[in-house]
Amino acid sequence: MDRIISGNTQLASFWGNSHGWAPQEAADLMSKSRLDWQIELSKTLKLWDFKEAEHGQLILAWANLGALIEGTLKLFLAAYYLDYVKDAENFKIKGKIVDPDSLALEKLKQFYRKRELLNDIWFPYIDLVQQRRNAIHAFKDRPIGNKVEFEECVHRYLDLMTTINGMLPYPDKSYEPLF
Repeated sequence: MDRIISGNTQLASFWGNSHGWAPQEAADLMSKSRLDWQIELSKTLKLWDFKEAEHGQLILAWANLGALIEGTLKLFLAAYYLDYVKDAENFKIKGKIVDPDSLALEKLKQFYRKRELLNDIWFPYIDLVQQRRNAIHAFKDRPIGNKVEFEECVHRYLDLMTTINGMLPYPDKSYEPLF
């Protein structure tokens, strides 16, 4: 979890201050985005290091992880904001483009799939976390997995974050976070 915290701290520090080298529109979007919450949500993962998980704790843990995945996917599209805006597959409401920071996880997945931005191995993982986190809508019975499955998915999140980071456009390799 420390590597996730460190990685999201480095990403927020760099991308939250990208004016001057990133396209103005992308830098503006990232500077107003709550990248600091990615750090806070990363720190919150430590709350879910429980011995015996109660259902409520596990549901909240999945919601935490799902929010981190969603934020990481949004960061990538924000960094490539001008490409997203020009893309025929971007999302619109009443003809107006929906910025990446407003997209729900399902829309993000659809865009990533259509544009083949991630290898197909990632979608079953993202789908699983999405299904588990949807248990937050507590009225309907849904599978919530278990502590071991959650911990495995947290470790995979570090891999996803590393993958996305490797696809981000840094002005120089020296700026690229190491986590």
